[in-house]
Amino acid sequence: MNIVVEKQPKCVATLRVEIPADKVNGQRDQIVKGYASKARVPGFRPGKAPRAVVEKRFQKEIDEELNGALINEAYDEALKQESLNVLDFGVPEDMTTLPNGNITFVSKLTLAPEVTLPEYKGVSVTVPPLAVPDEAIEAQLTALQERFADFSDIEGRAAAMADFAVVDYTSTVEGKPTDEFLGKSSGYLSGRDGFWVRLDEKAFLPGFAAQLVGMNTGDSKEITITLPEDFPVADLQNKEIVFQTTVKELKQAALPALDDELANRLAPGKSMEDIKDIIRENMAGERRRKIDDMKVNQIVAHFNAQVNFELPDELVSQETQNQADAMVKRGVQSGMSEDEIHSQQEEIFASAGDQALSNLRTNFILQEIARIEKITVTDSELINHLAQIATSRKVAPKKFIRDMQRAGRIQNIRSSMAIGKTIDFLVEHANVVESNDTALDD
Repeated sequence: MNIVVEKQPKCVATLRVEIPADKVNGQRDQIVKGYASKARVPGFRPGKAPRAVVEKRFQKEIDEELNGALINEAYDEALKQESLNVLDFGVPEDMTTLPNGNITFVSKLTLAPEVTLPEYKGVSVTVPPLAVPDEAIEAQLTALQERFADFSDIEGRAAAMADFAVVDYTSTVEGKPTDEFLGKSSGYLSGRDGFWVRLDEKAFLPGFAAQLVGMNTGDSKEITITLPEDFPVADLQNKEIVFQTTVKELKQAALPALDDELANRLAPGKSMEDIKDIIRENMAGERRRKIDDMKVNQIVAHFNAQVNFELPDELVSQETQNQADAMVKRGVQSGMSEDEIHSQQEEIFASAGDQALSNLRTNFILQEIARIEKITVTDSELINHLAQIATSRKVAPKKFIRDMQRAGRIQNIRSSMAIGKTIDFLVEHANVVESNDTALDD
């Protein structure tokens, strides 16, 4: 068998195969014998039909089985001869039988990238202390008070910080309505009626609430904001946006006391001390999860800064689409309209592309580390994991495992588990530094 592999950029290779006639004929002979021994042909006892009759009757099936066997054998030979790590063998093309009986075909292979690892043990990561700060617990208690606040109209004074303003607004950029300037819908930026704004620097857009201070009910004002250079809508980055704003109402919130009465409204039978303990426990668990995520993110960022290699275009395109779909789904779940999503389509795909590259590089790096460190997933671990998933979905474990096998997803699940174990290995061997100056990721 003549095997030629021509490697190209972006993890692509062309496989050219020529299979000699004697191998073709030998393989065909074995297949025909198999059919002849079992074939049921009218007028002949099972297995007694002449070979020529069997070949004619089952020609299509024999040819398909022959081609499949020869192609698979060629792939196996190419893997051994060229020491290839193939992600996808592609679909054989130009399959031709030559006058001398030899068979040739060409296939486009997608190869795994060649990864050269940096030092991966002892990666330095900096995280905040695990203990929940008192101010974070106080903020949660304040948020609980605000949930049960009573709102009353403000009379006889202007708006001040911590008040609530109900406003109508429209916007312009460079003298044009924002939608017209962008040439597409800008969603919430274009305008709203009856929009509630807490006069807090974190509310709406930075700088907006502060410019409402001093306004009275019925007042109108142009509020100018310079959007930051990392604003999600690229065409508005570093642009001035002017909001024509009218204050319709001013409200102030009367917060309930942090006492057992409020606690009983939150959870009947609980005291405020019980509520504080629950908050502290929940925040500690969430803080631990976020700190673990910070460790992983910093390790991944370290690898992506240290390692660069080509990726298959098809994988990048597929992962980019997956990430874009996920972003759109999250947007819909958070209340974004179709117009808002459409207006940010370019930004979504740009962000999805960056995330796809990071995900794929990280995945191949982790696979290589798992190979070197011999990190594997045993059959027992795999079955237990699948059983847990089945139980959480209220499906019989045996049925769930069979469905996963039929869908060809078992190997993907095993690979994901191995990557998870590799991440745990890297975190365990990381150099972790706690710092009060490090903010907890949102």
